[in-house]
Amino acid sequence: MSAVLHADVAIIGGGIVGASAALELRAMGRRVVLLERDLCGSRSSGVNFGGVRRQGRALVLLPLAQRSHQLWGRLRERIGSDGEYLRSGHLKIARSEADMASLEAYRERSREFDLGLQLLGRDAVHERCPWLGDAVVGGSLCPEDGHANPRLVSPAIARAARDAGADVRERSAVVEMAHDGQCFHLRCAHGLQVSAPHLLNCAGAWAGSVAAAFGEQVPLSGEHPAMLVTEPLPRFMDLSLGVEGGGIYARQAPRGNCVLGGGRGYTIDALRARSTPEVLTLAMRQAAALLPALRHAHVIRSWSGTEGYLPDHLPVIGPSATTPGLLHGFGFCGEGFQTGHAVGAVLAELVRDGRSSTPIAAFSIARFAPTPAASPAGSDFAHP
Repeated sequence: MSAVLHADVAIIGGGIVGASAALELRAMGRRVVLLERDLCGSRSSGVNFGGVRRQGRALVLLPLAQRSHQLWGRLRERIGSDGEYLRSGHLKIARSEADMASLEAYRERSREFDLGLQLLGRDAVHERCPWLGDAVVGGSLCPEDGHANPRLVSPAIARAARDAGADVRERSAVVEMAHDGQCFHLRCAHGLQVSAPHLLNCAGAWAGSVAAAFGEQVPLSGEHPAMLVTEPLPRFMDLSLGVEGGGIYARQAPRGNCVLGGGRGYTIDALRARSTPEVLTLAMRQAAALLPALRHAHVIRSWSGTEGYLPDHLPVIGPSATTPGLLHGFGFCGEGFQTGHAVGAVLAELVRDGRSSTPIAAFSIARFAPTPAASPAGSDFAHP
């Protein structure tokens, strides 16, 4: 393949952020080429837990989470699928009085965002959720948070972008990139070349390599969430669950399967990760203490993936500090599924207007090590 495509915007990465940006840019009339190494939504955007919550986010992330909440509410209208999205409510469980104090403090700090948080003591939480175990002493309920199926939602966003006119190229690993002062020039492993004045770096856990190609070093590392799903069980749980202070998280799918996460897996190679029996056993023990209905449930599948993490647990969103036209959207530390719609919208605004209507200053790449004053002309790059 030796064609040269000319676009207004090139995007590397077809996960929820890159695909959402492509969809928004097409609505603005921009010509878009999206390059995805594998299949759109097949990496962290498609293998995560599926939590769609605002509760518990860092306060500086809540404006993005609120904007995304509105976009999630129009999901079928935007992408032609509901993706099993349900505003079931999200309950963050307390296992001690210290946990309850922490949940109350978060409610006070986040009050200006009107999340509608409801604190439930021991009696109230067990009356509301009789399926909880005795280890639960209370909780914080966010009634409009919920969950969705990432295996449905993430690919559907890319399909919607393609239907809107974006040129979406899967199995298109970028191996070279350069910037000539006005345009980016990309070459894929199969020979396709793309030229565009704007480049969006939405390459997930591998986005640090894209940034480095233009002189920006970021301490991005990969983490591997351990996930599992049980056999179908009689319906008992009507909320999405988390645990204050960390631990397992859980939801029940429409068929009755319980989807659980907790702990970390390990890497097999640059592209693959797995969970370990020890981690999965611990997660099920913790889950059974909180959800007695799981005590005799069979696990039918487990998996992992690779998510990008930064030391301050905040993403990088916004313009490059070295290269005009380069915009970053990566490093979501396991929280990109809910916020991804809004991040895509922000990146599209930055292309069109040069600024965002949602505050993003805290996510600047400039907060990391100083970068060279001049942008390199380009470099070889393997998008693994």
